[in-house]
Formats: sequence, structure tokens, C-alpha cells
Amino acid sequence: MTNIYSNPTPLRQKFIEHLTLNRKAERTVHTYVSFIYSLAQYCGRSPDLLGPEDIRRWLYHLIAERKQAPSTVNLAINAVRSFYGKMLQRDIEPLLHQIQRPRRPALAPRLYSMAEVEKLLTLGTEGNLRARAFLSCVYGGGLRLSEATHIQLKDLDSARHRLLVSHPKGGRQRYTLLSDNLLAVLRDYYRQHRPKTFLFPGVEPLLPMNKGTGQGIFYAAVAKAGLPDRGGIHSLRHSFATHCLENGIEITVVQTLLGHASLNTTAGYLHVRAERLAQIQSPLGLLDLKSPLIPA
Repeated sequence: MTNIYSNPTPLRQKFIEHLTLNRKAERTVHTYVSFIYSLAQYCGRSPDLLGPEDIRRWLYHLIAERKQAPSTVNLAINAVRSFYGKMLQRDIEPLLHQIQRPRRPALAPRLYSMAEVEKLLTLGTEGNLRARAFLSCVYGGGLRLSEATHIQLKDLDSARHRLLVSHPKGGRQRYTLLSDNLLAVLRDYYRQHRPKTFLFPGVEPLLPMNKGTGQGIFYAAVAKAGLPDRGGIHSLRHSFATHCLENGIEITVVQTLLGHASLNTTAGYLHVRAERLAQIQSPLGLLDLKSPLIPA
């Protein structure tokens, strides 16, 4: 993939700045700029010289010829809308309205049961306090990977049992839970490691842990605990959300804890795990039906 930050053209630099000023995540900036670069390469001209027919042919190329996944095509459409519609202020909507966005299949999040999470945080991190503290933060706060790697010491509010998510997706800071169990682990971890700024520093003490390191911690713990991989470290966030809902926490509260802009996103966790279903008793089973059906 082209390094979009290496000697960018003035137009590319303008797009990078536009996206950054609109609080897009670094990964989103890279993705959108890469798509517009790909569009220009396909058409053989600077993207600001392209018209609706050029964009239509490129999107057709992605869908029909390259057989891109629905999520990839949706990102390409978002990139086109941001570049032409929002930055260049062109009326791109008539073209985009002609293109039906591909729908991703609705898949239930892959989860760990509470017993499996307990196994992960005990057997999986045995002898490794850093791993236990890190994974406890991810699960205990329902955090995304980048949110966990960027926790700073000043984000911990032990008096109010809350954790400030200071590096959230979309720039919307929020508070999440800081339980007694998590506080106990973090205090032991702090006494052993003495971090300075970031709770989980990287190779450079004043910089955060690399996200690849965080994933590595998770996979090592999963293997050590003998658990299946259910979609990487993000499955702990899914598990947190589901366990909160199963334990009676209101969905609007879970929405706030997760930092979801839309309640519909949180509602995706309103499924019932098979293990939980086996524990539920029908209301009929709560009734006293011992009296005979036919009078003696």
C-alpha cells in the first residue's frame, strides 16, 4: 500500500487535513486517502479532474471485477463522499443515490462466557501481571484496543470508581467502569512496573503500547488458558456488553459505557447466548400447578 504521508501532493495533504480537522481516526484517514489515490490511479488523472462517470466506472470495477467485500465498497463510497461532497463541495449525491450500498450479513458478535473470561484472566495471565492488568482493563471497561493502550494514569478516578476513556473512536470522551477487582489488579501492577504517563507504555516509556503488542498479549493468554479464538481482543468488548445486558444493566447505560453514538449499535448485543438460554426458566415453571386437573 502506498505511504500516503510520503511527499503528498497539495491536494492529498488538503484531504488529510480536512479529515483530521473533522476528527476522523488515523486509520480512517489512511483508508479514505488510499481509496481516492486508487481512484486516481485507475482513471490516470488527478482526482479533482474526475467526474461522476469516472467515479461510477471505478466503483463498478471494485464491485464487479475485483469482487470487493461489502464493507470495502462501503468504505470506498464514504471516501468519495468525503472527498467530493464535503471537501470539494461538489454535488455527488445524485451519483451515489444510483448505487445501492451492499449490505453486510448481520452476524452476532462472538463472545466468551463469564466463566471463560475468568479463566482467561487467571490461568491465561498466570505469572504475568502486566497481561492480567491490560486484559482486565479491556474487559472491565468494555474498551477498544486503541482505547486500552492509550489509558493514562490521570484517567483513573479510583474515588469515583470510573475510568476516563481519553482516546476514544470519533473523539467522544466518556467514562466507563473501574471496579474494585480492576483497581486491585492495577494497584499491584503499578507497584511492580511504576509507569510514568501511560498506564501501559511501549518500548519508549513515554509512548503508549503498540496495538500489535496488545493483540499479542491477548492471543498468548487465550492459548495459555486453552480457549478458542473468538475474533481477537475485540471479543472482550463484545463480551462485556452482553454480560452487562444479561445482568440487568439498562441498554442506554451500556450505550454510554461503550461510547456508541447510536442505540441501534448497542441493540446488536440484545441476543441471548445458548448458555444463558439454558439457565432461563419459563414463567409457567414458576406457577403452582400441583392441584389436580379433575376434581376428585
